[in-house]
Amino acid sequence: MTRIAGLASNRGRNLLNLAETTDAEVAVLLTNREDAPILDAAAERGVPTETVVQDEGESRREHERRVVEALSAHEFDLVCLDGYMRILTDEFLDSVPTTLNVHPSLLPAFPGADAHGQVLDAGVRVTGCTVHVVTDATDSEGRIDHAKVDSGPIVTQEAVPVYEDDTEEELKRRVLSEGEFRAYPRAVRWFAEGRVDVGSDGVRIDGDSGGTFPARRSVSGDRATDLRYGENPHQDAALYAEPSDGPSVVEAEQVNEGAKALSYNNYNDADAALALIREFDRPAAAVIKHANPAGCALGDSVADAYDRALSTDPMSAFGGIVAINRECDRETADAITDSFKEVVVAPGYTDDALGVLRESENLRVLDVGAFGPDDEGERALAEKPLAGGRLVQERDWRRVSPDDLEAVTEREPTDEERETMAFAWSVAKHVKSNAIVLADGTETVGIGMGQVSRVDAVRLATMKAEEHAEGKGPERTVMASDAFFPFPDGVEAAAEAGVAAVVQPGGSVNDEDVIAAADREGMAMAFTGSRCFRHD
Repeated sequence: MTRIAGLASNRGRNLLNLAETTDAEVAVLLTNREDAPILDAAAERGVPTETVVQDEGESRREHERRVVEALSAHEFDLVCLDGYMRILTDEFLDSVPTTLNVHPSLLPAFPGADAHGQVLDAGVRVTGCTVHVVTDATDSEGRIDHAKVDSGPIVTQEAVPVYEDDTEEELKRRVLSEGEFRAYPRAVRWFAEGRVDVGSDGVRIDGDSGGTFPARRSVSGDRATDLRYGENPHQDAALYAEPSDGPSVVEAEQVNEGAKALSYNNYNDADAALALIREFDRPAAAVIKHANPAGCALGDSVADAYDRALSTDPMSAFGGIVAINRECDRETADAITDSFKEVVVAPGYTDDALGVLRESENLRVLDVGAFGPDDEGERALAEKPLAGGRLVQERDWRRVSPDDLEAVTEREPTDEERETMAFAWSVAKHVKSNAIVLADGTETVGIGMGQVSRVDAVRLATMKAEEHAEGKGPERTVMASDAFFPFPDGVEAAAEAGVAAVVQPGGSVNDEDVIAAADREGMAMAFTGSRCFRHD
């Protein structure tokens, strides 16, 4: 257990928070004021205290020698300052273990006293706090060198927004609760875990070598707009903008002036639609409803692709989101406006197309700009907030080509089936798990999404193909599954509906039984070797 010597001149709220939120033990609390409120708080908690007031005429170094002497009666591994209103010299720092301080700004910006006032005077929109190693900020004669104050190596920081109507007191309160109460315990935990190396060249944190998931991470964004409401009318919501590596519905220009603003759900669905069509190099179109594809297809043109995508499930497509990966022309615009849609997403529009789309008063028309190279967005991360934290992962940019597929059944898939397998797999990546996609050529026929049973997802996809698809059906289709089949029943249900071939990750303990079921039905099956779950 890490033992802390805490130094404070006032209430020491950060030190009290460290005692409550970490496994560290506050071995002693020292103050330079006889009336410091931290003394009563420490007494209530049974924490030993020391008071060392600087005598009149006593030098800084002489006072520090007495502080070190008072602390020598206690065992500790780390010194933590909390509003200790003294500039420390090497007289103290060289006599004790590493000393940390928390400063109420994002250093090196706004060091020294009155950080909150400096922040408000500067008009910045983001401030925060910094936990840093304390270093000597005096010259050879013991005088304060203000250029050295709060200049020690940074251990961690926490960003906090600055609001237009903030007062110094309100900003101070929020930086403490949202910044210091998070950053200081984090730094102490890292020291307790032995992950911090303080050297002459600065601070190094184990695991903080850069890369996708550094040990220290800061996320910020600017509020782009308030939304009418969230997923439901009783939920308030807003949109925050962050830098993007590729096309983005957040940064897209809304080119149908006068249409109502996009809603929370519109943004969510439009983002899902954009992610799906970026899978394909050929002209592609997708219709999205509740962040799931109602249909997706490739074609000789985007008008052809849209027609094929719409015919998968035109009933579900009502009120949906349309995305295409080529400039939208008039033919495509005419088809899109033939039934009610909420949003169109495309990398550009012809003047004729805009003329048609703008006739639909409340159709939101987003121009996301030209797509870049295939790898342009690979640095982007997907995040999901949790109570008390957030999950962060790389986006699933993995593509599967026909040549990547491993045939595992007696009947090998034909070249055409392999092409369809690769297409269906690309769509399945964007369907909520459990996900099943039936495809014919390069167009979807039936989609089963969000089921807790994989065999139910198969039944839903085949039902959709039989009852909702226009001019399509499950017979002779290829089925893609986002994860392995744990039992043969899913394959058997697909065979009963007339499915001819299956692509799935493989890897189940029952793979042999599943393959045997496919062989009995004369189906072709191929493994991708990896799954493509989508749980959000």
